[in-house]
Formats: sequence, C-alpha cells, structure tokens
Amino acid sequence: MPTEQNAIMKAASVGRARIAALAAVAFFAASAPAQSQEVGAPAPWQMGMMPPQSQTAEFMVSFHDGLLWLITAITLFVGALLLYVIFRYNAKANPTPSRTSHNTLLEVAWTVIPILILVAIAIPSFRLLREQLIIPDADIVVKVTGHAWYWSYEYPEDQGGFSFISTMLDDDEALAAGQPRLLAVDNEMVVPVGKVVKVQVTAADVLHAFALPSFGLKIDAVPGRLNETWFQADREGIYYGQCSELCGARHAFMPIAVRVVSEEAYAQWLEEAQATFASVDAPRSVAAGAEIAR
Repeated sequence: MPTEQNAIMKAASVGRARIAALAAVAFFAASAPAQSQEVGAPAPWQMGMMPPQSQTAEFMVSFHDGLLWLITAITLFVGALLLYVIFRYNAKANPTPSRTSHNTLLEVAWTVIPILILVAIAIPSFRLLREQLIIPDADIVVKVTGHAWYWSYEYPEDQGGFSFISTMLDDDEALAAGQPRLLAVDNEMVVPVGKVVKVQVTAADVLHAFALPSFGLKIDAVPGRLNETWFQADREGIYYGQCSELCGARHAFMPIAVRVVSEEAYAQWLEEAQATFASVDAPRSVAAGAEIAR
C-alpha cells in the first residue's frame, strides 16, 4: 500500500469516538436545532430535485424546470398535430387526397421555429456552463480523493495542513447519531458558510464521481488527473451526496457529507482537526492553479 494511503489509514485509527467529537464541535456550535441542519438530504417519496442551496444549483433547477415546461408544450403540440392528421386525413374521411407537394410558408416555419427554440435554450445553457466552469477566487481549497470505497479529504497548509478519511456509518451508528442511513459518515468535510470553496477531485484506484445535488455538483474523480469544481453554500447545515460512478462492489456505500457552519465554528473545528489529524506525518499536496503548494 502506498505511503500516503498508509498515513491516511493511520489517521482513521484515532477512533470513531474522537472523530465523532470533531464533527460535534461544528455541529453544536451552530445555533439551529439538529432537525433543521439536514437541509441537503433526500426525503421519502420525494419527486424532483433537492432544494438548491447555492446560486449555481438555483440556476440549474430553474433551467431544468424551464426546459420541462418547454418540452411538455412541444410534446403536446406534436401529439395534437398527429391526432389531427390521423383523424382529418385518413382514407375514410378524405377519400380524395390532395396533390399538394410543397408549402413554402410551412417549410420555412418548421425550419425557423426549431432554430429559435434551440437558440433560446442555448443562451441559458452556456450561461450555466460558464457559472460551473469558471471558478472564482477561492477562500478555501479542499482536495478530495476517491478510494475503493471511501473518500479522503485534504486541507492545505493555510487551513491547518491535515488530511483524513471519511467512511459510511453502520445503520446502528447512523441511528444513534440521528442521521440518515447510507448517507451518514464518521468524518464530514467541514466548510464555512458564504465562502467560495474550490474542490479538487481525483481518485486513487478506479473511476469515482463526486456528487452533491444541493450544490449542483457532479464531477468525475479520475486516477492521475485533478479535476476542479466549486460551490458557495447559502446556509448552514449538512449536505449529503454519493459517488455517482459505478466503481465496484461497494459503490453504493461511499457517501459524501459536507457540514456547513459559521466562521466561528469552522475556526474551532480547524483547531480540533489539526490537533487530531496533522500529527500523522504524511506527504500532502494541494494544487492551486498551475502551482503545487506543499
């Protein structure tokens, strides 16, 4: 096993009781009750997307809803047109068919109107792509690595310079912690509210995908490649996601949990996390633009 992974695994041996205490620091520092913290979790019998909790996610949901109305109108129009043709121009109702072969106005209309519809779709689509791909100046950079089958998180030197792994809690542990099964983890990624967080995503073994629906995030984790995305949370709480790439036998058991807290709670969490995880002597590297900060 590589040296870095050995060091990360040593960090896990600190014990789940102490790790849970770290999460509790940020959790109890927030003023809202536990029930209101889970703002980014799916609900039973939920239809549609989870409520957006970032500007990018809000625009994504708005774009999706607009497209849904548009394709519904197109489908109804085409369906009504087909029914009209079927009943109006069948052999029984129209025994003497028309010999008309061209209609210039109609041909221009069915060419120009679809073009205008595509242009109307393209404008917000390009705007959304720009919002996702052009990362603003980041306040925090976190490197996320997908493993078979868990995630590891790495904070740069200016945020304490430590790394840790995050694995799914068993059903009993999740129930005891009051968190949803198959989504709760022993060690959450913690960030402050209202700050731009750049997420650098890679993988240590096979393809994974880092997905957080509440923030409109989904980006591939590719071995040997560093992909980047970003988010800016609008409110405090816990936001859940999962690996969205079929990566192996335990693909369904590598959830993602991001806890968004106040700046004061984040500073307190950094002190506790640094004391716990930075003691592991492991090489760390977090890319920042074209340079590598060590």
